[in-house]
Amino acid sequence: MLILLTNDDGIYAPGLAALKQALEALGDVFVVAPATEQSGVGHAITYLRPLIVKEVYQGDRPFGYAVEGSPADCVKLGVNELCPRSPDMVVSGINGGLNAGINVLYSGTVAAAVEGAFFGILSVAVSLEFDENPPFERAAAHAVQIIQHIASDWRDVGARLFNVNIPLQAAADDSPEVRVVAMDVGRYGGDYEKRTDPWGRTYYWATGEPPPRRDAPGTDLLALAQGKISVTPLHYDLTARNALEEIAQRGFVLTSRPKAPLKPASPGGNQTLVLRASRRAPRAGAAKREGG
Repeated sequence: MLILLTNDDGIYAPGLAALKQALEALGDVFVVAPATEQSGVGHAITYLRPLIVKEVYQGDRPFGYAVEGSPADCVKLGVNELCPRSPDMVVSGINGGLNAGINVLYSGTVAAAVEGAFFGILSVAVSLEFDENPPFERAAAHAVQIIQHIASDWRDVGARLFNVNIPLQAAADDSPEVRVVAMDVGRYGGDYEKRTDPWGRTYYWATGEPPPRRDAPGTDLLALAQGKISVTPLHYDLTARNALEEIAQRGFVLTSRPKAPLKPASPGGNQTLVLRASRRAPRAGAAKREGG
């Protein structure tokens, strides 16, 4: 088995080294990771500048490739250019800090696994609760058991993307409980502290407050609050499928000359959507770019 390993904390992160060592029990591990920390970059990709790649050594032994780009860049390059063949699995982590709830949408760690799933490759993101002295080796041992189970027993469940979060309590346990749960979608951590710099300019610093509620049954946040490892099958299809049929039944007609301006929607009232195409000429030399 060939495993492509990446992360968002950077190629020199201890969580990556611990997971690489543990994963070598399952197969060959090929590391392609960001040259510097990329926490919170989400699924950003680089296309306005070149991606510099450098081989990194551990002593006199090759360790992996450092990419001056995002976690998603690393997976794209790894699969398309750097790996000796198409990997059988993509693993991202171990991240220093949990990626649960809506943090899944901001996480570079999870985005790397999503990118692997784009290629149709079984992909797993692994994160450990933050601590000043995190037990990455113990977390890696638990993670590898879960990854092996996913690869051997869950390949036919209809999911190829999984998010694993390990709380400190579970990392310290020799036989922690694992819960397969949904992603919590409650909003949290939106507050900022307003400050003034020495030149009198206003700036804002994210506080991470208020903390998330951890009482929604069957969710990752509740499982983690109870000291359990959470495993969540994910999908990158963001279509609101429950709305497709309803919208299709209502329908709408485009007209070049609307008969009347749109009025504000009234509660429970049916509204007709009228869209008007712009006749403005395109700017000379304008070109559509991918990923805008």
